[in-house]
Amino acid sequence: MKVQFPAMKGMMGQRTYYACLMNLSSIPKMFTFQDWIEFRPEDREQRVLNRKRIPEIARYITENEDGYLFSSITASYQCEVKFKPVNGEDSLGMLEMDFEKANFVINDGQHRCAAIAQALDQHPELGDEAISVLLFPYETRDRVQQMFSDLNRFVAKTSKSLDILYDKRDPLSIVTLDVCEKVAAFEGMVEKDSVSLPVRSAKLFTLASLYDANKELLGDVQDDDATIQSMVFTAVDYWNEVSKYIPLWMKVKKGDLRALEFRQEFISSHAVVVRALGAVGGELIKLEDWRDRVKVLGEIDWSKKNRDWENVCIVANSVVSNRQARSATRAYLKHRLRLQLTDAESKSIAHAAATEAASMAAWEAADRRVS
Repeated sequence: MKVQFPAMKGMMGQRTYYACLMNLSSIPKMFTFQDWIEFRPEDREQRVLNRKRIPEIARYITENEDGYLFSSITASYQCEVKFKPVNGEDSLGMLEMDFEKANFVINDGQHRCAAIAQALDQHPELGDEAISVLLFPYETRDRVQQMFSDLNRFVAKTSKSLDILYDKRDPLSIVTLDVCEKVAAFEGMVEKDSVSLPVRSAKLFTLASLYDANKELLGDVQDDDATIQSMVFTAVDYWNEVSKYIPLWMKVKKGDLRALEFRQEFISSHAVVVRALGAVGGELIKLEDWRDRVKVLGEIDWSKKNRDWENVCIVANSVVSNRQARSATRAYLKHRLRLQLTDAESKSIAHAAATEAASMAAWEAADRRVS
């Protein structure tokens, strides 16, 4: 069966290729999936399709019908094609092929193709929309493997902070960005580009860590203006109150203490602690006396030398931010703020204390032997 697509003809890497427009309804018909899992990796022409990714991408399409966006699909065809120029233009015309013989290999975009097919099952009307497809002639298995490698070689995942900064659909992103501007201790002190702070950065926080902290503090935020404004008010109120009792944050902002020195000596701006502060805040703000309880934060020794942090969020003299450290830090702060602990949190505190006691006993025994 012959099919035609609007196309532009071009050259890249000394090879002729075509940039086509295909209706979404054509994608499931044109592109089928080879189950590569039975093949040795070196014999595959494409990576194995990760079916767990497909529902999320399909949901992105169906939930954002007025603004979803995809980059081009790239595929190799294995049939004869005929390019028919229009209006005397050598590079603009119609591409004709027998799609039953095309036997496409998707070089880049197989998860997009699978998600489009799933989205069409739910919303067939999307079939009239179009996506750009780059078509190259199939040469050899080695060539398509090289194409896959080349297409993915220089792809760099954007940082979580940058994703949050640019995401205008996520209500929690909107809340967090507003909070960064309205909380005095955060204003101008948040790294919005990278997920981690450069060694000599003058910032104290990352956008990613504040986003995670607000997620703990606020939970899911509904996407409507009234809810967003309410959540901004709650978060700003909470973080302003917290910053009163961690005055070193403002000391750094005012220039009385260098950010580098602060981060070297104290842990209160580290992601693991900021997230824990958000988590305890989620429980605190439900209590009438939460402002009084927050004052306890001013009594906590946030220095890295404080042995309380050993085996909580400091291991072998380094601050850690894995799941265990996050849970232990949250439990420690809940204990200090007189919040009810779960059994797991009580065990976490007991374990950290026991480990620290054993470590101290070992040091004392070693000192006695030296003496």
